Amino acid sequence: MQGSRNATKAIEFKSGTFSATTAIIRDTNAMHLADAMHALLGGRPDFFAGEPAILDFSQLQKLPERVDWPGLTSLLRRYRLQPVVVRHLPESLADSARKAGLAVLHGDESLKTVAPPPAPQTKAAPVEPPAAAPAPSIPSTPKGSMLLDRPLRSGQQVYARGADLVIIGGVSNGAEVIADGSIHCYGPLRGRAIAGAVGDNSARIFTTALGAELVSIAGVFRTFEKGLPEAVAGKPAQIRLVNEANTQQIRLDPLVLS
Repeated sequence: MQGSRNATKAIEFKSGTFSATTAIIRDTNAMHLADAMHALLGGRPDFFAGEPAILDFSQLQKLPERVDWPGLTSLLRRYRLQPVVVRHLPESLADSARKAGLAVLHGDESLKTVAPPPAPQTKAAPVEPPAAAPAPSIPSTPKGSMLLDRPLRSGQQVYARGADLVIIGGVSNGAEVIADGSIHCYGPLRGRAIAGAVGDNSARIFTTALGAELVSIAGVFRTFEKGLPEAVAGKPAQIRLVNEANTQQIRLDPLVLS
């Protein structure tokens, strides 16, 4: 019994802001986490309702050399959680989290604009910034493209590193597509679509039939627990970032194919 009680300390769940659940990760060992979640949630695969999850590492007991991000995210999805954001993550692990398609927050940054930090700048003589400073620079636009000429099934993931992702076919519920550039899906786009994964806020998502569970561009995400807007649900659409009230937000527009 003592071992079971200790296992539950590996992870804890709390209600968060913006309809998200916060998972406090204290141990990254996959076996310990699986035991803890089974003990806490009674092994019920439908315990959560598909809401996004914020992974909080502020109480990490031991700094690991690496994190098995595919294993960790797969475990959470088994209980119908959608991991989107990590926070309070040691910098040595941040790059691997971004490559896994997760946005990285530092400290108490806003959860509505979850963008990676800007690229390092070369040092120059100090200059007093203007009152309305320009937006920070972002990584250069990815070059080239990766072609996926088959449908993507539930539980599968594809990452187009440093490139656009072109999908000839559909993306099923529970599947995940990630690209450092834009995503072009010539078929139904369900599951999760993450574009501009390294911070390219000019990236877009295109599909001939939108049915996504979650979309994200440059770390800004949007989920659709209450359904997609009628104007784009199941229809050709494009998804991009826009600035509204000084905040970056996801915008969904019908895509006219002529």
